[in-house]
Amino acid sequence: QVQLVESGGGLVQAGGSLRLSCAASGLTFSTYGMGWFRQAPGKVREFVTAISWSGGSTYYADSVKGRFTITRDNAKNTVYLQMNSLKPEDTAVYYCAASGYSTIAYSPRQYTYWGQGTQVTVSS
Repeated sequence: QVQLVESGGGLVQAGGSLRLSCAASGLTFSTYGMGWFRQAPGKVREFVTAISWSGGSTYYADSVKGRFTITRDNAKNTVYLQMNSLKPEDTAVYYCAASGYSTIAYSPRQYTYWGQGTQVTVSS
């Protein structure tokens, strides 16, 4: 059974930082591209960032470029999202997801497995 478990969310002031983690089990982690999405109340789930299976390629939504960094540790079956210079508009539930596509995947439909999400709240 595949499980993706996010952690590290919380409440932070604007300008602060958080580091999210997503621990994967039940799949050959090193063969999956990984992504982070977020969903704010009343809004559709949106792409944040993704990383290839090897970690050699990454891609970021314009809204987070230069502030967020995605990394992965295949030895630990874990993907990370370092979030700096957080803004109130970053407030959302953050989800990690695993994709079997060989290239960077941007659409939620390209992802097979999803975590339960972790809440990030940025106060102004």
